[in-house]
Amino acid sequence: MIKEEGVTMRVGAYNQISQIYGTSKISKGYNTNAIGTASTLDKVSFSNFGQDMQIAKNALKDVPDIREDKVSELSARIANGTYNVSPESFADKLVAAFEAKSI
Repeated sequence: MIKEEGVTMRVGAYNQISQIYGTSKISKGYNTNAIGTASTLDKVSFSNFGQDMQIAKNALKDVPDIREDKVSELSARIANGTYNVSPESFADKLVAAFEAKSI
């Protein structure tokens, strides 16, 4: 991390961004097979990460955001008064989440 008169810059983030953009350059090829003419061919390539993200996105597009079966089950248990949460279990999960910095 570089600090300069109130300005903080993360060098690692800049390096990651430059790596991402540096590996996905557009290359141009020139074909001079024809006599007196030159044609250009633009070529674009996608990283494996981008292709994997597209596959995952397509796989999840039909999955609902809310799992209605779970919601209806829990709603029924709460309405019936049969849904009980152990305070110790809740506290343990809360502390574990805090330690993992996921909240």
